[in-house]
Amino acid sequence: MNNEELWSKVLTDIEIDVSKANFITWFKNTALCNFVEGKIVIGVPNAFAKDWLENKYQKNILRALRNHAPFVVRNIEFSILPRIFGEQGRIPKYDLERKPEASREEQPEITELTVDHDTNLNPRYTFDNFIVGSFNELAHAAAKAVTKSPGTLYNPLFIYGGVGLGKTHLLQGIGNEIKNHSGGLKIKYISAEKFTNEFVNSLQNNNIAQFKDKYRAIDLLIIDDIQFIAKKIQTQEEVFHTFNTLYEKNKQIVFSSDRPPKSIENIEERLRSRFEGGMITDISEPEYEARLAILKNKIREKNIVLPEEIIEYTAATVQSNIRELEGALNSIIAQSKLLEKQLTLAEIKEFLAKNVKPKKVATAQQIIKAVAQYYNITEKNIFEKTRIKEIVRPRQIAMYLLREDFSGSYPYIGQKFGGRDHTTAIHSYEKIADEIKKNERTREEINQIRASLYNE
Repeated sequence: MNNEELWSKVLTDIEIDVSKANFITWFKNTALCNFVEGKIVIGVPNAFAKDWLENKYQKNILRALRNHAPFVVRNIEFSILPRIFGEQGRIPKYDLERKPEASREEQPEITELTVDHDTNLNPRYTFDNFIVGSFNELAHAAAKAVTKSPGTLYNPLFIYGGVGLGKTHLLQGIGNEIKNHSGGLKIKYISAEKFTNEFVNSLQNNNIAQFKDKYRAIDLLIIDDIQFIAKKIQTQEEVFHTFNTLYEKNKQIVFSSDRPPKSIENIEERLRSRFEGGMITDISEPEYEARLAILKNKIREKNIVLPEEIIEYTAATVQSNIRELEGALNSIIAQSKLLEKQLTLAEIKEFLAKNVKPKKVATAQQIIKAVAQYYNITEKNIFEKTRIKEIVRPRQIAMYLLREDFSGSYPYIGQKFGGRDHTTAIHSYEKIADEIKKNERTREEINQIRASLYNE
């Protein structure tokens, strides 16, 4: 079975899994180009398709390949190879052993080539193009402070938040800022998964001493997605001792995670205490104004023009995270290029309705139940007319969430809680809203309740 036959079978499987619009947009003019040592190279016509397929459909493609390929496929790579397509859009045949001829158009994107292999830093992630809003301003301020005084002010710095909210951008921004203004410092950005793999390889190859020397001589160590080391006892041991060595030398350490340290399960308490020993800050979902600013910034970077009404509608519709927001923008651009016209607002609405996952909505009862469970009280307790703080606070938070997530009116909320006056609901909402701005613990509690509520 040659490449063309294999890819045809893969596309048949994928067409069943995705919508017709998505299949036409992202899989048209793609080809299986090469297979070397378990790595499949998929040719795509442009950067938009490459971005979207990598982030959105890589698992679908890998699963379909493994269903049909007689060999074990370990990973896939996407390459922008416009010249592999004939004038009529027909995909030529390639042998699995044959590598497509390179051309100037076939080279990887410039951003891939400019990643510093010593530091793993991508120069396009800077503070200058990081959009700051109320959802991330504390994390941004802490990151900036670290660059001014590495190893002394916030050490370690621990940033947590959901996927696609800009944690990696901020972490790499720290590295690039220090690299550009503090020449000579040894800097390393690495994901926890790659750190683990490198550590395991060093054990297997009997060069653990070299591994230890490498990481304990670093001036700025940035580890992304540290929650990955949960359950990995030996890796945790190595992170612990590396942390201690660097900390004692006043070297800066930065971590990111999808949750706060106390919520990372299956991790040693002594390591958790190290994470909690410095500055902990979160990045939450961006509000509408921030999403709008992010979209406009991305549009400027791509040097394109979109009508204001389309930008505003996209910012209002895609609410979950920045990655999906940029993905939606790339999708709109790709659709416009494919159809060779500027899409109307009606077409954008139809396209996003089919392709953007709707934000989950909770009922009033679900919110009350989630709050009661989090604070280990009964739902009946939360409605009691009492001033006991163990009941009052959960009730206030439930009122806040009913207003914020359920969009309940103040009179409705007051009535829901035993016929209380609407001013009680207003007071509770404003009190918790103010606490969220000032108190990291309150923000964390709200995030944890929402995580359980929406199964994030």
